[in-house]
Amino acid sequence: MTTAAHFTAALRARRRLIGYWSLLDSPVAAERLARLGYDYLAFDAQHGLFGYQGLLNNLIATDTRGSTAVGMVRVEANDPTYIGRALDAGAAAVIVPLVDTAADAADAVAAVRYPPHGRRSYGPMRAQLRIGPDPADTHEQTAVLAMIETADGLANVEEICATPGLDGIYVGPSDLRLAIGGKTSTDPDVTEEFERALTRIRTAAEAAGIAAGIHNGDGASAARRLAEGFTFASVAADVVHLQQVAGAHLAAARGEDRA
Repeated sequence: MTTAAHFTAALRARRRLIGYWSLLDSPVAAERLARLGYDYLAFDAQHGLFGYQGLLNNLIATDTRGSTAVGMVRVEANDPTYIGRALDAGAAAVIVPLVDTAADAADAVAAVRYPPHGRRSYGPMRAQLRIGPDPADTHEQTAVLAMIETADGLANVEEICATPGLDGIYVGPSDLRLAIGGKTSTDPDVTEEFERALTRIRTAAEAAGIAAGIHNGDGASAARRLAEGFTFASVAADVVHLQQVAGAHLAAARGEDRA
C-alpha cells in the first residue's frame, strides 16, 4: 500500500492526523519538514506564494527519502482545472475553498473523480508514478476536502457533509470568524458564537462519518482541537513561524525580555 493509500484510508477512518501548512515556495524546506513525522504537508495555492512549478517542486520534495508525509494542496478555487492540475502533480488530497452548498461540494467531488463517477480529465503525469495510474486506484488513494468558512457554508454544513464522495471538511477559522460577524479574523467578541459553530461543524462531520479538520496557529491549539473531536489538524504556517523564531533569537541576542 502506498503512502497516499495509507493516508487516505486513515483520513476516511477518522483517525488522528497532523499536518504542517506551507505558504512559502521552498522545496528544500519541504524536504526537511516531510521528515519530521507530520502526516501531511499542505501547500496553499490560494493564499500562498506558489506558482504551478513551485507547487510541483514542493510535492516532489515531499516524497524525499525518510518522508512520513503526503502532499496536500489547497487549490485556488472550486474549479476542475485547478483541482486536476494539483492532482496530476501528485497531491494526495485537495482542500477546496469557499464551499457554500452541497451542490458546491458535489462539484468538488466530481472534479476529483474520473468518469463515470466525476469529470476529472485523465492525464496524471507525475501522479501516475505515485498514485494510480488506474482510475480505481486513484479514487482509493486521493481525497477531497471542502472548506467550511462562510456564513452559507455553516448554514448548510449538514447537507455539505452528507455529499456522496466527500471525504471530509476543513475549517478556515479566520474566514469563519469574519463570517459570523467578527470585526477581525481574531475578534474575541465573537468567540462564544465561533465555538458553537465549531461544535456544529464537527458534529455534522461525525454524523456523516467523514473527517473533520481545522487550521491552527500552533501545536498547542491543534492538540486542543483534536481533543475536542476534530480528526485532523494543521499547524500553520512556515512564513509566520520563521518570523516568530527569528524574532525570538534576535531578542535573545540583544538580551531583551519578550515575555
